[in-house]
Amino acid sequence: MKGRPLRYTPRRDAGLHAYERVLEHAGFSPVAGVDEAGRGACAGPLVVAAVILRGGRRGRIEGLADSKLLTPARREELYGEIVVRAESWSAIVIPCHDIDRIGVHRCNVTGMRRALAALEPRPAYVLSDGFRVPGVGVPALAMIKGDQVAACVAAASIVAKVTRDRIMVGLNERYPRYGFDVHKGYVTREHSAALAEHGPCAEHRFSFVNVGRALRKNGEVALEEEAGGALAEEVPGDGRTEGARA
Repeated sequence: MKGRPLRYTPRRDAGLHAYERVLEHAGFSPVAGVDEAGRGACAGPLVVAAVILRGGRRGRIEGLADSKLLTPARREELYGEIVVRAESWSAIVIPCHDIDRIGVHRCNVTGMRRALAALEPRPAYVLSDGFRVPGVGVPALAMIKGDQVAACVAAASIVAKVTRDRIMVGLNERYPRYGFDVHKGYVTREHSAALAEHGPCAEHRFSFVNVGRALRKNGEVALEEEAGGALAEEVPGDGRTEGARA
């Protein structure tokens, strides 16, 4: 390992770039952050993003924070800065049928590996939000609320969130009865009411308990109508996951 050994953990008040500075001081450069959006939604894709910020003042983007703490307008502004000023970034979109087929967690881990593999240059260290990402070939650290304590993770959370929100707004044009442009596929009172009335559409996750319940109640008609009659031959059974509220 080049450089000095990593001997301490930055204080929380040391700023969002403290982890990157410590790791670079210890010889781990560049440092990538990775995060996802849509894990708990019951409709729409899962989006995973990875970001390497430039070192020094060039990589400082004022106002970086957990995407959930920012207004939509501010997220869009920061997204524009990140994709222009970052050393490297990537976003992986995992469709709902893959989530039904192999599960949210496996999709999340696989998406993080793919997002990190798409970065150029390859990261020397990975910071992730919530849980460790195995199999990336470099040291990694899982951070509690990583998008609030590490700049590269915060940047990844913004890229993932904005990318997914744009997809959900587009899906609302195709399926206007569900209000995807408002709740982005998460379980809200309005979304639950639409599911109960119309049943799920092709962009819902049928492995989720509430979607499976709506399908059993409404049958296949709503799905066939929304998908143009192309109903999947096999829909997962009783469901394994409950959608999270926005």
